[in-house]
Amino acid sequence: MKLISIDYFPGKEIEALGLVKGTVVQTKNIGRDFMAGMKTIVGGEIKGYTEMLIEARQIATKRMVDEAEALGADAIVGVKFGSSTIMGGAAEILAYGTAVKFLN
Repeated sequence: MKLISIDYFPGKEIEALGLVKGTVVQTKNIGRDFMAGMKTIVGGEIKGYTEMLIEARQIATKRMVDEAEALGADAIVGVKFGSSTIMGGAAEILAYGTAVKFLN
């Protein structure tokens, strides 16, 4: 599955099949919370959180791709990511775009 952030696919005529999305709600764990608290004292990247968000984006992207494949799509255009806090310690990651079929 080809993913692209622009709203067209260069060199291809496309037919829009519909909106596809994937979402995941990810929570922090005690080990990550402890290390994050320590990092606030000394500063720097909180690698545990970075890894958690990378994993969450991968899961959301896979779910979006699975939805597009079920529609028979060749690609997803206009891919975007969003995030929001659901409750203390939990974040939602959303991946969405338009599933398309190549006509040429």
